[in-house]
Amino acid sequence: MAYNNNNNNSKELRINDKIRVREVRLIDEEGNQKGIVPTLEALKLARDSDLDLVEVSPNANPPVCKILDYGKYRFEQEKKLRDSKKNQKVLKMKEIRMQPKIGSGDLDTKSKHIQEFLNDGCKVKVTIRFRGRELAHTELGFDVLNEVLKRLTSAYVIEKPAAMDGRNMSMTISAKATK
Repeated sequence: MAYNNNNNNSKELRINDKIRVREVRLIDEEGNQKGIVPTLEALKLARDSDLDLVEVSPNANPPVCKILDYGKYRFEQEKKLRDSKKNQKVLKMKEIRMQPKIGSGDLDTKSKHIQEFLNDGCKVKVTIRFRGRELAHTELGFDVLNEVLKRLTSAYVIEKPAAMDGRNMSMTISAKATK
């Protein structure tokens, strides 16, 4: 069962006839060390047992090769990769925009949305947009952001404090990690 993959990826393992060294340190299908063996003999042993010769450690001296079913080996590696991706937690970034002259009711609604995002485990970027003459009174933006923080009910962490960025003032907050 000689399975050759013709991809020329640098991370691709060398198998069977792609192995170009004179001798290898061989591990058989049960995981037993066979010692240093000529490559042609290792290939013959692999073909006799209807498996592939796979170079698992090319940087060793001599390179380490293993007799195994390459298709099954690749499937197991891809399965491990998929499982590790399942366990990763992807952080989402949500953005709430407002203006410095926002009304109290609107501020309540926006604060409620921010609270829901934080409860869902998202980071929230709160942005105040300044237009025209509003840029002369950036302190109003700081007041609005502080008022938003006062209205939040659960614990939070300010990851990036309020700062001006062109015509916008923004800060980033996230939920406090629970133990």
